[in-house]
Amino acid sequence: MSTLLEPVSIDEALRRAAAAGADDAEAEAVAREVLESVRRGGDAAVRAHAERFGDLEPGAPLVIERDALEHACERIDTQVRALLERTAARIERFARAQREALVDFEIETDWGRCGQRFVPVERAGCYAPGGRYPLPSSVLMTAIPARVAGVREVIVASPRPNGVTLAAAAIAGADRVLAVGGAQAIAALAQGTESVPRVDAIVGPGNRFVTAAKRLVNGTVAIDMLAGPSELLVVADASADPERIAADLLAQAEHDPRARPLLVTTDEEFVARVEAALTAQLERLDTREVARAALDNGFACVVPTLAAAAEVCDALAPEHLEVVVEDANAFADRVGRYGALFLGEDGAEVLGDYGAGPNHTLPTGGTARFSGPLGTQTFLVARTFMEGRPNDALRELARDAARLADLEGLAGHARAARLRTGSGSDQRTGTVN
Repeated sequence: MSTLLEPVSIDEALRRAAAAGADDAEAEAVAREVLESVRRGGDAAVRAHAERFGDLEPGAPLVIERDALEHACERIDTQVRALLERTAARIERFARAQREALVDFEIETDWGRCGQRFVPVERAGCYAPGGRYPLPSSVLMTAIPARVAGVREVIVASPRPNGVTLAAAAIAGADRVLAVGGAQAIAALAQGTESVPRVDAIVGPGNRFVTAAKRLVNGTVAIDMLAGPSELLVVADASADPERIAADLLAQAEHDPRARPLLVTTDEEFVARVEAALTAQLERLDTREVARAALDNGFACVVPTLAAAAEVCDALAPEHLEVVVEDANAFADRVGRYGALFLGEDGAEVLGDYGAGPNHTLPTGGTARFSGPLGTQTFLVARTFMEGRPNDALRELARDAARLADLEGLAGHARAARLRTGSGSDQRTGTVN
C-alpha cells in the first residue's frame, strides 16, 4: 500500500541530509541576467520584468510611499488591523529583548581603552513573498527587527501587494513598498535605481530566483541567509497526538510543492496512525494539491532511541524542529542544530510562523549548522575601537607590535609602531631586538 510519507532508514535519512542545499544553476543563470538588465536599465528594466511576470499592471506605481501605506492601514477591516497590531507587538517585544542582549562594552587597560559598539546599517530591504500566497506575516517579521535595530530607512519589497500587506508594512514601520518580487526586486534593492535607493542589507524568504539573486549580490550587500524550500522535522514518540502531528506536517507541506515535511519517531505504530490522520485531513484541505506534492519530498524514519533521533536531527539541521516526546526539554538538551525549536504539542511551529515572537525567517537546507534566524542582530554591525595613552604600558605594546612586524617582514608596520615606543634607539627597522 502506498504511503504519503515515504518510510526510510536512518542511513537513508542521513544520506538525504548530506545531499541537502544544492545550488540551483538554472535559477542562478536567470537571476544573473536579471541583475545585469536592472544594472543597465534601472526602473524601466525592473518594470519590464515585473509586468512580464504579472507582478505589476502597466502604469501602476513601482514604489508605494509611506502616506499610501498609512491610508491602506486606515481602510482595512478594523479586526484585521487589530490582529496585525497584536502580532506586531509580540514580534517587537522579542526583537527588543534581542537588541538589549547585544551590549556595547568598553575595557579599561593599562595602555588605554578599547571596546565594541553595535551600529545599525543605514538602509535595509525586506522581502516578503507574494506569489502563491501573500504573506503579510513576513512583512512584520522582517521590517520590525530592522526598525528595532535602529535602521534609518526600511524598504519592503513584495509582488502584487494587497491592502493587508500594505497595512502590515505601515504597522511594521516601513518607509515604502517596492511592488515587485523575484530577482528583479533583489536587483533593484542591491544596485539601486532611479526610484529605489541602494540598500545595505537584504533580508527575507523568497522563491528560488530570489535566493539565487541574493547569492549573487552577497558581498555587495549583506544578506540574512540563502533560504531554500521550507522544512519541518517532527520528533515524536507514542505519547504524541497523531492528529496534531499530521496537521502540523500538512501546515508545512502547503507552503510550497518543494517543502519538506519530515517525521522521526521511536514508535513504528505511530507512523501508521499519522498516515491515517494525514490521509483524512488531506482530503479536507483546500491546499491539498500543493500539500500532496510536498509530502512526496518528505519521509518517516523509525529510530530505536531518542539518542538516535537526536543524531538524525543534528545531521539534518532542519529549519523547524518540533519535539513532541514525553520529556521534550530533556531531548532539547541533546540537539544543537536547528533554525528554531518548538517544544511540546502546544509549542506548535505554526504559532511561531504567525507571531509568537521569535522570527520565522530561518536557515534551511542544513545551513542551520552554521547560521541562525533573522533578528535585530542581522541589521547591526559590530564596530571596535581603541585609544592609547602615552605611558610605559603603551610603549611596551608598541615594542611588541614592532617586533611582530619584524617577524613578518613588514618594515612599514614596524616603523609606525616604533614611533610610539618613545625610544630613539628603537626607531630603526630590521631584526628583532
